[in-house]
Amino acid sequence: MDNDRIKGAFNQAKGKVKEAAGEITGDAKLQAEGKADQVKGKVQNAAGGVKDAVRDADRKTREI
Repeated sequence: MDNDRIKGAFNQAKGKVKEAAGEITGDAKLQAEGKADQVKGKVQNAAGGVKDAVRDADRKTREI
């Protein structure tokens, strides 16, 4: 598993916590930061998935 996938999952979780805290406290800025962190996490996770796929494909071609 690529590090970007781990960091992405962390950023998504962190974003959800920030967004919820912003909703509870009425802090629109914190809520927006949370949403931004979630998007960043999703992008990181997707990039990590692509890296994993490329790495797996490379391993399979080397086995042949």
